[in-house]
Amino acid sequence: MSSSLLVTNAALYLDRGLEISDGWIHLEHGRVKAYGPMNLAPPEADRILSAEGRLVTPGMVNSHHHMYQNLTRSYAPVVNGTLFECLKGLYPLWATLDEDAVYLSSYVAMTELLLGGCTTSMDHHYVHPRARLIDAQIRAARDIGFRFLATRGSMTRSVKDGGLPPDSVVQSEDVILEDSERLISLYHDPSPGALTRVALAPCSLFSVSETIMKESALMAERHEVRLHTHLAEDPDEDVYCKEVYGCTPTEYFERSGWASARSWVAHYIYPSGDEIDRLARKGVCAAQCPCSNMMIGGGAANALDLRRRGMKVGLGCDGSASTDHASLWLEARMALLLGRFQNGPHSMTARDALDMATRGGAACLGWEDEIGHLRIGACADLVIWQLPPLSRAGALSDPVEALLRCAPATAWYTIVAGRILVSEGQPCQSDLDRVLGEHERAARRMQKLS
Repeated sequence: MSSSLLVTNAALYLDRGLEISDGWIHLEHGRVKAYGPMNLAPPEADRILSAEGRLVTPGMVNSHHHMYQNLTRSYAPVVNGTLFECLKGLYPLWATLDEDAVYLSSYVAMTELLLGGCTTSMDHHYVHPRARLIDAQIRAARDIGFRFLATRGSMTRSVKDGGLPPDSVVQSEDVILEDSERLISLYHDPSPGALTRVALAPCSLFSVSETIMKESALMAERHEVRLHTHLAEDPDEDVYCKEVYGCTPTEYFERSGWASARSWVAHYIYPSGDEIDRLARKGVCAAQCPCSNMMIGGGAANALDLRRRGMKVGLGCDGSASTDHASLWLEARMALLLGRFQNGPHSMTARDALDMATRGGAACLGWEDEIGHLRIGACADLVIWQLPPLSRAGALSDPVEALLRCAPATAWYTIVAGRILVSEGQPCQSDLDRVLGEHERAARRMQKLS
């Protein structure tokens, strides 16, 4: 790895309100060292990349994903079902997950994310038919050089308790809490520039016990890690919480000790305005998953309304129970379209959507000081974007709007901590072909195909 890298001749979107139409950016020892316009002589560097007029942005930050689900992409028996129908059909398949399958699915997801301009991702892994599955994810991230927030997801309620999953993928409270402590102790790195961190993530209010919700919040406070769960994703969740807890999902979330700046939630489609205001005041963030929500057809959060009320909003790819790609560029484009569809033509801009994909995602992960922007001292995580010549023909006045309005865009270069992980549109992982072959075999076994 070169200790310093200079990207020149670029349109630079460095952060909201900080853009340079023709400039350079200097990366050194995994950090942003300097930037400036091309008429200001750039410094020397070990390696120089000419962006050839392309747009450079901060790396996007994926704030909600289920990576293991790429083993059952577009699974025909449930592909056009509701969320619950898909889950009921897929849980028996996911019950066969082992360490190898989780490693392979994580490796594939992370590489795909890099091609879609993502340099940091979390993953919400809550299916545990075997032990040490999150260890396999972390190993994949380290093998690639990807910045990764592993979340220790969990479920305690199976079919016999009125839940959706089979017994084999849920765990006891003691096992969940002990393994959460183990993962934090082994892998959570709170130091500046860390590549691996850990958070706690019970799957949903209706899939875990009240003990797990409350003890997870207390553990997160003790260890200073973050908290994540699905919240207000489906109207049935309101019915469940009313019947079991005598309150709304947001009220139960608050009662469990989760309404704090440590927490971010996935989807948050069906809260009241007052509930949004309360969580926003507490610093809770939300992850919108536009493609997933539109694929299921069950509603979508109004990200502009959440942001207007003071809530920071990121974007997530979600998983293959509801959508079948891992491109955060596509999520940003869909966030732009969905925002304008919900709020009118003078509402959402490409810069709003890009801010959600970068700063918003970083806020969800509690990492906004170092990632999601390219100000001096930020982690050297960036993307040099490419649009095919036919797609960008005529797009001369605003490269940021063109990034999301013209299509398709992919990463020409993706750089994480100063390391080039995608070069000229191709992943740099030398063993990707082997991994893809093994991934296909694992997917065939899971789907019981010859």
